[in-house]
Amino acid sequence: MKNQVQLITYVDRLAGTLEGLRGLLAPQGTSPLAGAFGGVHLLPFFYPIDGADAGFDPIDHTQVDPRLGGWPELRALTGELDVMADVIVNHVSADSPQFQDFAEKGEASRYAGLFLTMEAVFPNGATEQQLLKIYRPRPGLPFTCATLKNGERKILWTTFTSKQLDIDVQHPEGRAYLDGILERFAENGIRMIRLDAAGYAIKKAGESCFMMPESFDFVADFTRRAQALGIEVLVEIHAYYRRQIEIAAQVDWVYDFALPPLVLHAFEFGTADPLRHWIRVRPNNALTVLDTHDGIGIIDIGADAADREGSPGLVPPAELDALVERIHANSGGQSRQATGAAASNLDLYQVNCTFFDALGGDERRYLLARALQFFLPGVPQVYYVGLLAGRNDMALLQRTGVGRDINRQYFDAGQLDDAVQTPVVQRLLELIRWRNGHPAFGGRFELLPGQGATLALRWTHADQWAELTVDMATLANQRRWTDTSGQVQTDSF
Repeated sequence: MKNQVQLITYVDRLAGTLEGLRGLLAPQGTSPLAGAFGGVHLLPFFYPIDGADAGFDPIDHTQVDPRLGGWPELRALTGELDVMADVIVNHVSADSPQFQDFAEKGEASRYAGLFLTMEAVFPNGATEQQLLKIYRPRPGLPFTCATLKNGERKILWTTFTSKQLDIDVQHPEGRAYLDGILERFAENGIRMIRLDAAGYAIKKAGESCFMMPESFDFVADFTRRAQALGIEVLVEIHAYYRRQIEIAAQVDWVYDFALPPLVLHAFEFGTADPLRHWIRVRPNNALTVLDTHDGIGIIDIGADAADREGSPGLVPPAELDALVERIHANSGGQSRQATGAAASNLDLYQVNCTFFDALGGDERRYLLARALQFFLPGVPQVYYVGLLAGRNDMALLQRTGVGRDINRQYFDAGQLDDAVQTPVVQRLLELIRWRNGHPAFGGRFELLPGQGATLALRWTHADQWAELTVDMATLANQRRWTDTSGQVQTDSF
């Protein structure tokens, strides 16, 4: 993966089609976004893109949704840019041909072993204690009772929704299903994948069924299978921050999901101490993010849910609760309407809000947050709504009732052009191109001495360097760097 800023986007919500996206991003193009990104993560482009979970419940994980184009258009894009795609390892749609075959034939189906049932994990039945130990990011137990077309009754494992049927990744059919996706991706030039919901992929009676030792083993094994095809692996897991550190040692890349709430905390409480501590211990093989297609993670900086007293979070519980309330206040209460029980498809560990609105639409703090993101070790990734300093889409939220849609806006060509011309987006694009081109970011990183509100970061490579200093309380800041002639340049946000 190039050490340059990456874009993460839905194809249809930013550009309509794969061909349109290529026109926006191709390095030799004339678009204002041309050449701005070292790569692009395409959020689910599989058939269909508009299922129960915005493409994360594929009917056919190996087919491009024809409304976006096809594999030839995808290959054209991979010929211009590094492309990342999702492998949804935990589940498949109830409308998939595999499940339809299983529903028709029951245990006689060749796909019978693909779908995980409660009985497969609890062959002798489950006790109340065992069921209560299962971790699920949403209320209730992860099971759906289903009557197959042949009359058989099954209790299917459904971690997320009743339409997303969990895969038995340890069964030969489950393994073959996932390997088929890897092979299709490799054939079409995809060289990076994100493992979606990997922390839930392994189930074990009497355990939490989330981020167990066996889960790490599965991720390590799947990573080896992908690497054998020339594909790098990014693991997507929202969990206690020490789990990220542990899993980073086993894969190519992890997300720095602790960064967004820690940056918000630093601004809201006027202290850089928790953020500074995280910078000291965080894994450097990370994609740094401030926003994604999901909400702003809270679990990532909180105490370990399984051991709150012995495993404290990066910020105290009272401050974490206060931070959530401040995000709601900054957004004028809009994020509250999209979070938790206020919206369907709810996640108990995230606040649904654009990052720009989480900062109250403050352009200065927003640009400082991006500068901090770009200065941390790792590869920065910018979400398409964040790139355009997008605001909460209350109309889309009202139309769908899905909380995360508040941050999944559809941009038409006119809206895109208007957004790109705003001063905050122009300054952000300037910062992205600077981060991509400055040689210092290929060198050595230093967290400079500091305490309280002041945070100072520096990169050095040979005689080139770049430095950022921010007072999180007053917003006083300075960016200093050497230019191509060796002269020192200085500015601020």
